[in-house]
Amino acid sequence: MISTGELRKGVVIELDGDLWQILDYHHIKMGRGSAQVRIKLRNVRKGSTVERSFQAGDRWPRAPMERRPAQFLYRDGDEFHFMDSDTYDQFVLSAEQLDDAVNYLKDALVIDRVSYQGETIGVELPVSVELAVTETEPGFAGDTASGARKGATLETGLVVQVPLFISVGDVLRIDTRTGEYVTRV
Repeated sequence: MISTGELRKGVVIELDGDLWQILDYHHIKMGRGSAQVRIKLRNVRKGSTVERSFQAGDRWPRAPMERRPAQFLYRDGDEFHFMDSDTYDQFVLSAEQLDDAVNYLKDALVIDRVSYQGETIGVELPVSVELAVTETEPGFAGDTASGARKGATLETGLVVQVPLFISVGDVLRIDTRTGEYVTRV
């Protein structure tokens, strides 16, 4: 069981017979009465997002999620093909099931396959991935003193803000939790 005091982003709970992933939460203390918790939840199977309020101290069953190593193979339209690293079984997930993870998937990337009662419901990315820059504007010498930034398109189509010295062909480390540039590799 998980209580309102143990909430974390990314935790999956069982609520009303469905699996819900916590996207965001806020503790709200009213002037009178008990505290409340406002939670933004995403339905793991359907992808819909809702916001609900609960009393502080409410508890929900934590969904027992199984994680196994897998490898991203290739993309075919809106379908993404993966292979279980232990059994070599292949499985397919849609862009809707992967949500923002599609921005970080490149060939041979090792991820964690997340399943619930034998049903694959998504993937868990590593903390950072290395992606090559395919398009960016040229930077100009002398402009770096102010910490200026420019947009760069990466090999997966993701656009991130990077320092001016980054050029096409550079490989960057990107934080998958925030989608921000970390360093040049």
